[in-house]
Amino acid sequence: MSFQDINVLQPERARFVGIENWINGIQDPLFWKALFNILYNQSIFIALTFVISLGMALLLKEITAGAGIFRTIYFLPVITSIAVAMIIFEFLASPNGPVQRIMMSVGLLDGPVFWTFSKWLPMPLLAIFNSWKWFAVQMMIFLGGLLTINKELYEAARVDGASWWTQFFRITLPLLKPQILFVMTMNVINGMQMFTEVFMIFDLQGGPYHAGLTPVLYLYKTGFDDMSMGYAATLGLLLAVVILILTTIQWKLINRHGES
Repeated sequence: MSFQDINVLQPERARFVGIENWINGIQDPLFWKALFNILYNQSIFIALTFVISLGMALLLKEITAGAGIFRTIYFLPVITSIAVAMIIFEFLASPNGPVQRIMMSVGLLDGPVFWTFSKWLPMPLLAIFNSWKWFAVQMMIFLGGLLTINKELYEAARVDGASWWTQFFRITLPLLKPQILFVMTMNVINGMQMFTEVFMIFDLQGGPYHAGLTPVLYLYKTGFDDMSMGYAATLGLLLAVVILILTTIQWKLINRHGES
């Protein structure tokens, strides 16, 4: 399909165009803009979610009374419909919402911020939203990994005078390598396919400056709004290649760090 020019409404008129779709895709500035946006978003999301989820997992590991209650509370955002969660988030973060009002009352903002019309704010704010929405999944994965670590390793380290930070970097992180690798891989694969969040807030152009445009949103626009299914298929394959490259680089970096 990526080697054809196919109109959704007239599939019988499909014609072979060779690698023309691929050339257009590589030269398409909107595709690269969408790719930059999602990489910008994911760099914030992955770092923020990793810190929060691992921190909460370490905390829950030490809690004995009421641990199940805390896990349930933290997991509520995950089971909440993403459409409902986005409506709540959009209200909270709106110029007239409670978050901006509190920030203005304490002097953190001089006035309301219309972040959906900003050039740089949409992706960081969506990264914060997704971190809140999905951190509990990673927290449970890390918690499961933490519970498998032999406690005698920590006891031996404390006998040798190792501080908490030394134990964390020398014992906890290296032994959590399988969980970290799995979480990071899933983050890249799922994050690069972000669609619902931006589809609910922005138009198919990704809003002003295309600041909310993501590769999947652009793919959807190309296939179902522009009716160019062949080119949309090409964009989908280009995105798959990018995800494969990023995942491979990530695996090599994590494995190299683990070996060192």
